[in-house]
Amino acid sequence: MFIKNSDLLLQKVSEYWEAMKQWFMNTPERSLTQAYEAAQKIRNIEIEYFNGQIIATASVNETPNVISYWQSILTQNLTIIKLRLAEFQASRSLLEISNPVLLDKLQFIDKVIDKYQQQTVIISNINKQSISQPIKIDGEIYQNTSNLINPSGSNQSIGFLPSSIGRTINRITTDFSPQAEADFIRNYHISQNRTRTSIRFLILLIVIPLLTRQLSKEFLVSPIVANMRSTHNTSIFINSEMEEEAFKELKNFEEKLKFQSLLKKAPVLSSEEIEASVKEKAIEIAQEFRWKSKDAISNIFADFISLVAFAVVVANGKREIAAIKSFMDEIIFGLSDSAKAFVIILFTDIFVGFHSPHGWEVILEGLAEHLGVAPNESLIFLFIATFPVILDTVVKYWIFRYLSRLSPSALATYKEMNE
Repeated sequence: MFIKNSDLLLQKVSEYWEAMKQWFMNTPERSLTQAYEAAQKIRNIEIEYFNGQIIATASVNETPNVISYWQSILTQNLTIIKLRLAEFQASRSLLEISNPVLLDKLQFIDKVIDKYQQQTVIISNINKQSISQPIKIDGEIYQNTSNLINPSGSNQSIGFLPSSIGRTINRITTDFSPQAEADFIRNYHISQNRTRTSIRFLILLIVIPLLTRQLSKEFLVSPIVANMRSTHNTSIFINSEMEEEAFKELKNFEEKLKFQSLLKKAPVLSSEEIEASVKEKAIEIAQEFRWKSKDAISNIFADFISLVAFAVVVANGKREIAAIKSFMDEIIFGLSDSAKAFVIILFTDIFVGFHSPHGWEVILEGLAEHLGVAPNESLIFLFIATFPVILDTVVKYWIFRYLSRLSPSALATYKEMNE
């Protein structure tokens, strides 16, 4: 029966491996086909609703809600094209492919997306504008983040009138200009697209590594690890802590049998019956810890694959990262002084506060158990004695160096709340 089950397991592993191999071999063609279909959708919308021009407000005379609807579809399809092209490039570097049809699809995709590069550049360049040029978002004028960090830099000239009066006059002039409404709508769409891009990319940063880890562990890593461990007859336990836990569980079971027998809550068992029960329990515990060992080894490889997937998403999302940075800056600088102080105090108390060593100990022990490594108390205590101290020093330096310039009132509120 064992040999039959082993042969069946090997057959299933081989089938999974062949299916994964075939799926991987078809990745370039499949990803490029999906990108081509998304480009076709964009082109069909241009022909049917925008007279063959780009999907933008200037192409047709439509209401802002209609334009926003089509631009959301455009953004969705452009994201699909970006992800599928990244997948195509990554898989093409590993596989040898030569298909003239793929070149035609690539040329069509390039013709479609080249027309929308300017809109993406507008969103990604919000953080790259010079210090002397303010950024207009939602009708208000914001200076660049680098200027906020160092407002008293050498590039800031001192005029006859206060800068606040100049900004007020600039706002009034902008509001009464003939293009004020068009600028407002354009800035609103830029802010809306930036927010959607940031939220969508943040979701991708979370979902793609998690899905990659789960699928790779379930269909690739776990079958291979199980096959290797069954073939080479490896040890049941991969660290001494697992072995001690199993011995302790078996000993408790044996003492529980004897205790119940002495209290006459169970039939009196002979030494042979007790030994048989203990042996059966030992087999059950061995199977349980064999599965835990296999799961811990699988976690290592699955986590590594998920980190690679995360790195690929980040490497192919530089523009989205710029949009996220601008989005986060707007959120952070939009907080009130008390909210900023509250966030800083909450962060420092959790990670570098008085009770933080217990949290770090739980996190490190859980990480060691997840990876199948026996937790070393000396290393854990050494980490707790050094890392929170370094983190606390970095936070204090940031408060002293930057928060006092970014928001002096927030710093005063932080000191009052902390005291």
